[in-house]
Formats: sequence, structure tokens, C-alpha cells
Amino acid sequence: MSDPRLPKLADLLVNYSARVRKGDLVKITGAAVCEPLLAEVFRSVLRAGGNPYITLLSDQAAEDFVRLAGNDQLDFQNPVAQHEIETIDCLISTWGAVNTKALSGADPAKQARASAARRKWFTTFMTRTAIPFGKKGNMRWIGTMFPNQASAQDADMSLREYEDFVFGAGLLDLPNPIAAWKAISAKQEKVVKYLNGVSEVRFKTPQGTDLTVGVKGRKWINCDGHVNFPDGEVFTGPLEDATEGVVCYSFTSVYAGREVDGIRLRFKGGRVVDASATKGEAFLIKMLDQDKGARVLGEIAIGTNYRIQRGVKNTLFDEKIGGTFHAACGASIKESGGKNESGLHWDMVCDLRNGGTIEADGKVISRNGRFTKAGWPGRA
Repeated sequence: MSDPRLPKLADLLVNYSARVRKGDLVKITGAAVCEPLLAEVFRSVLRAGGNPYITLLSDQAAEDFVRLAGNDQLDFQNPVAQHEIETIDCLISTWGAVNTKALSGADPAKQARASAARRKWFTTFMTRTAIPFGKKGNMRWIGTMFPNQASAQDADMSLREYEDFVFGAGLLDLPNPIAAWKAISAKQEKVVKYLNGVSEVRFKTPQGTDLTVGVKGRKWINCDGHVNFPDGEVFTGPLEDATEGVVCYSFTSVYAGREVDGIRLRFKGGRVVDASATKGEAFLIKMLDQDKGARVLGEIAIGTNYRIQRGVKNTLFDEKIGGTFHAACGASIKESGGKNESGLHWDMVCDLRNGGTIEADGKVISRNGRFTKAGWPGRA
């Protein structure tokens, strides 16, 4: 029997997140395991007057590509995919897999080469999503998780527990999730307005992080469910040459099917000058060396979703944990004013809840993972 929360999620994705309008060309993607949600989203797009089509993704094909493709194939820039990203009005991505570890044994050099080949596609994606809604060329994108057995196992949960976790993080257990997200948006907007007047942000933890990020003149963005779902963060694109210090990430970071643990990065002049990991270090280095922009910090963000309290080895959720921050190496989100370009955008998460602080121009605005100002997320 279909989960009654799925139609609720589809309605929110189509009418609140993607804001599908009559005549929009809407691409819906996902693996076969996501089919129940794909079907609900397809129906919701039709009801909204859009023109939906579904593209199924294959974990097996992704594994075979990295295993069998030669250099010319890894470097190939698919003109059909490029035309598509230049043409569609909305992209709704659903995530789920039969085996989340399918690419764990893949050659990291080949993965890096394939990622670098997607730079043009990724730059177009970033450029179009940065165009304001309603303006010519704008493309709306929304990505979400379909609860599945593989992801539940990664999170050390039963499928039922994981479903409750996923839908709870998206406030789909509430009578009116859209109204709830609008209320969250208003609280996050207070943080955004404050940070837009700040020149420098510093993150410190007793576990070794001391990272200073220059953000003067950059725009902070309120992530309230219009870009990925569930949401709950504020972010900006740092000045490309103004990141200094060390960050020691707290959670297992998953990228391109690989788990990397114990990541430590040292920045100087905006670039990673030293990188290490207790697990997956060779893969980390390969990703950072894929192109000249990969070692530059492309995003700095603060997690504000206090419904999410633990890491589940999935960046969609882990980066939103209330009381954390994340810093992404690689491509900047252009709407923030960031200028860095890369085939990489890898979000890594640091916990602030055990003695961590955030300072904005020398003033503490968060302590132990909680904002100090009333009316901000997580505060009455």
C-alpha cells in the first residue's frame, strides 16, 4: 500500500519547491527503486499544467561506466545532456538505490576524470538555477530522498524508522507542511539579513577546527525547501582567496558512492594546501586534484534543521543538522556571488554542538550549536 505521505511530498515538491507553472517542461529523475515517488510527482506536475517526463537512472550502468569506459569516453561531453540542461524549466531529482556502495571499488582517477568532464554541464546548471524565479533562463531544481532499504541500512535504521526520519525531517507529519516551511523561512531570513552585513565568519571547535572565511560583499541564501528537500540551512559563496585555517569534519562524508572518514583540510589563501583522511584519503586527494577550482572553498553554510539530530551518511540530511556547519570544496553557487568553477561540489559537515562557536566579525552568534539571538532557528 502506498505511503499516504508520498502524495503530500509530491505536492510540496511540485507546487512549493519547483513552483511548476502551466507549460513548464519538467524532467523527473530517479532510480527504479524510487518509482512510487516518481509516479506521484508525475501526476502532480500534470495537475499543475506542466509537461513532465521521467528519466530512469541505473546504478549498474553507473558502475559499468567507471569500470569499462576509456579516457575518450570519460572525457566525452554529452551534447544531448547539455541541450537538456539548457532547455528544461524544472528538474526534480529523487534519490534512492538498491546498493549505496556500488561505486566503492571504482577507480578514483576515473571518477575524477568523469567529474571534470561534467564541468560545462555543471556550470550551466549552476548559472540557470541562480537566475531569479520568473526571469528568462531560470531553471528550478529540487532534489529529495525516497526512503529505501539501502539508505536505511546506512543510517542503522529499519525501513519504517527511516521513513519516519525522512518524512519528519521534511515536516510532512504536520497538517500543513507548506505553511510550516514558510514559518521556517521567516526565521532563517533573520539570520540571512544579519550575515549579509558581515565581512568575516569564524568557526571553532575543541576538536581542532579553527576556520576563518571571508564573506564581505557576498550574498547569504535562505534555503527553505526550494532547492533541496528536506532543507534547513543558510549559505554563501566565500571570497575565493579569503579562507584560512583548519577544519576537522565530524561525520562520514559520502561522495560518488565513496565513504571518507576523518577528513582534515588546511586552507591558505582560499585553497586547500593540505588534506588528509583516516579512511578514503587517496580518493579525497584525487577529487581535490581534478581541476584547478576543486581545492577552493565554494560554499560555507550553517545547518538549521533541528528535526535532524544525527548523521545518516547522506549529505542531504547531514548538512542540514541543526547545530552544524558545512564547507564545500569546488563550484560556488552563483546566486551567492561566488565565482569559483569546478566539476566538484563536495559538502562536508562539522559538528558545533560540543563546545563549538560561530563568530561573525568577532561576535559570537552561535554557541554549542545554538544561535544566541531570539527568533532565529532553534530559538523561541
